[in-house]
Amino acid sequence: MIKASSPPAGGYDEMFASGDKVRDHYAAYWRWLEGVSMDTVERKRKEADLLFHRVGITFNVYGEDEGTERLIPFDSVPRVIPASEWALLEQGILQRVRAMNMFLHDIYHEQRIIRDGRIPAAHVFANAHYQPCMQGIDLPNDVYAHIAGVDLIRNNDGDYYVLEDNLRTPSGVSYMIENRRMMMRLYPELFARHRVAPVDHYPAMLHEMLEQSCHITNPCVALLTPGRYNSAYFEHAFLARQMGIELVEGADLFTRDGVVYMRTTAGPQRVDVIYRRVDDDYLDPLAFHPDSMLGVPGLMTAYREGNVILANAVGTGVADDKSIYPFVPEMIRFYLSEEPILKNVPTWLCREPDDLKYVMAHLPELVVKEVHGAGGYGMLIGPASTTEQIEQFRSRVLANPDNYIAQPTLSLSSCPIFVEEGIAPRHIDLRPFVLSGREMRLVAGGLTRVAMKEGSLVVNSSQGGGTKDTWVLEAPPC
Repeated sequence: MIKASSPPAGGYDEMFASGDKVRDHYAAYWRWLEGVSMDTVERKRKEADLLFHRVGITFNVYGEDEGTERLIPFDSVPRVIPASEWALLEQGILQRVRAMNMFLHDIYHEQRIIRDGRIPAAHVFANAHYQPCMQGIDLPNDVYAHIAGVDLIRNNDGDYYVLEDNLRTPSGVSYMIENRRMMMRLYPELFARHRVAPVDHYPAMLHEMLEQSCHITNPCVALLTPGRYNSAYFEHAFLARQMGIELVEGADLFTRDGVVYMRTTAGPQRVDVIYRRVDDDYLDPLAFHPDSMLGVPGLMTAYREGNVILANAVGTGVADDKSIYPFVPEMIRFYLSEEPILKNVPTWLCREPDDLKYVMAHLPELVVKEVHGAGGYGMLIGPASTTEQIEQFRSRVLANPDNYIAQPTLSLSSCPIFVEEGIAPRHIDLRPFVLSGREMRLVAGGLTRVAMKEGSLVVNSSQGGGTKDTWVLEAPPC
C-alpha cells in the first residue's frame, strides 16, 4: 500500500476529512490506490514525462539559468469535485463573469456604476488597462470577456473564495485538456470506476463561441500569437490545431480599407474573428506602442468600424485589475440585483490611506501583490519572507502605493501528490474557464495548479508549480 503523509494541521484537505478518513467522493480512488505499487506509479510518471516531451508541452520559467523552457510538472493524483459542489461553483462563476461583462459595457458607455458612486471614477479612468478608444463602441452580444479564467481557492473553513479574475488573455486550458488525455492513457481503469465529466470538447465550444461572436455566416477565425518565444506558445498552437483555424502572427495579417486580411498562398483572405493572445498595447502600432512588431497596423480602425471581432475585447483588462477586484461583489448587486454566490478574499487597497496604514502595520502577516502583476511575480508572502525582504517590499509599496493591494495569507486547501515516499499534501488552486457568447458556458472542472514544494503557496507554472487533472463526478463513484 502507498504510504500517505498527514495533511497539514488546520488546513482543508481535498482527499482526507480528518486524520486518515477518506472523503466519500475519493473512496473509489482510494480503494484503487491501495492496490497500486510505487514502482507502477514511478513507471507511469516516466511514461508521462516522455509523452509530454514528445508533444512539446512546455512553459517558460523566467530567471532559470539552465534555459527558458521546461516541462510543467504533472501529478497523477486527481483533484476530485463532487457534482453537487460543482453545481454551486458553476452558478457562482457564471454570475461573476456575467456581471463583469456588464461592468465593461457600462464603463465604455453610460458609466452608471460610476455615476451612482458604487466604484470611484479614478479606479477606472486612471487604470492602465482602461482604453478611451473603446468608448461608445458597441460589441456583438455586449460581450467583452469572451474567454475568462476565474482563480478559486478553498480556505481552511472549507469555503471557496475567488482569488482573482483573468479576463485579458487567460491561459492554461490546453494543460487541462492534455492532463485529462494523459490520465486516460496512463490509468484507463480509473475512468471505468468513475463517471468523470469530459473536458475534451472545450476547443469545439470555443470555436463555436468565436463563430457566433460575429454576425457573418461561416466567418474566418484566426488565432493571433506573439510567436514561438511567448511562454504560452504551446497553448496557442494547440488551440489553433484543435479548432482547425490558422495560427497567425502580426506579419501574417494586414488591413486594407478598414478590413483585416490574412496572407495565404492563394492570395489575401478576409479575417472576421481574431482570438488574440497579444496584449492591448501591442495589437496595433498605429494606435498603441508605435514600435510593436507583434500587432497589425490599422487593426483598431477595422475593429472600431465593426469589420473584425477581437476576443477578448480591447480594454477588457480594466475588469481583472486587482484594484477593481474588491468591487466585483458590488457589480453583482448593481447589475444583477443578486447577492454574490462566491466570496471575495478580503482585500486592502494601498491607494487608500487607512488601508495603507493597516498594511504597513501588518506586512509580515499579509500577501501583497502588484495590481497589474501576473504569474506570481511582484508579490510578497509575508509569513514566508525574511525581515530584509519585508522591509525592501515596504519601501516599494510606500514609493507607489497605488500599485499594490494586500490580502490575508489564506491557507490554500491541499491535495496529495506522488512523492518518493508515497503521497504527501501540497497546496492547490483551481482555474475554471468560461466562454461568453450568445450564451455562457464552461466545461466541468478546470486547471488545478499545485505548489510542488512542501509548504509553498505559489502554484504558478512560471515559478515552478505543477498541474493535475480535475475530475467533476457526474455520479457517485462505483
